[in-house]
Amino acid sequence: MTTLRGRVASVTPEALKRILRPIFGGRPDRYEAELEFWKSRHALDGGRFHNGSYRRLMLAMAEEDDDGFIAGKIVADFGCGPRGSLAWAGAAAVRIGIDVLADRYADAFSDNLVEHAMLYVKSTERVIPLPSGFVDVMFTLNAIDHVADFPRMCDEIVRVMKPGGDLVASFNLEEPPTVCEPQRLTERAIKASLLDRLRVRSYRITRKGPESDVYAPFFDGTLSYEPGQEGVLWVRAVKPD
Repeated sequence: MTTLRGRVASVTPEALKRILRPIFGGRPDRYEAELEFWKSRHALDGGRFHNGSYRRLMLAMAEEDDDGFIAGKIVADFGCGPRGSLAWAGAAAVRIGIDVLADRYADAFSDNLVEHAMLYVKSTERVIPLPSGFVDVMFTLNAIDHVADFPRMCDEIVRVMKPGGDLVASFNLEEPPTVCEPQRLTERAIKASLLDRLRVRSYRITRKGPESDVYAPFFDGTLSYEPGQEGVLWVRAVKPD
């Protein structure tokens, strides 16, 4: 007989999102939907979040072979979730996870969070509570479409970055809005609110890979994209001095 845990373990993260979206579609509080997603992900990981994939993914986004480029620097991840997305970044001086649900994650997953060697900072929908010009390297991975006010949070990301600091970002493009992801991101919107204020070093765009590995085209060199279709954009950009 297939157990509930066995059935949950067979569900991929992307499929899990599709299951949860209609369940929470009628709820006014998207934060509850986000938290429920992470609770389901926690169960899928067997009660302890797995974060081993972030190193390979974030280094690929940055087009770096190792973590030398963050050595001694202040590194942050906007929209980090509770999995320990920067647990791999041991060369950094400080690792900061920024998320509007940071306090809820601390309550729900306290045993996991204290093992990540990260500072978890609770953002609001209007402000990231960090000093201006503070972060050397800002990551964001499929997170900025979750915010309520896209231009405002782009302002905040740029504000907290140091002059000469790097943004390393992954954006999901042209996805229909949902309760958890209210922004439909386009190349034009991302450029107008964010990239036009930075110096772009790398700009790579592709259709999604298979559900089990949506970022596969970046790794196997099969990037292919038609404007207006759903896809993924990887950018590395520098804040001007």
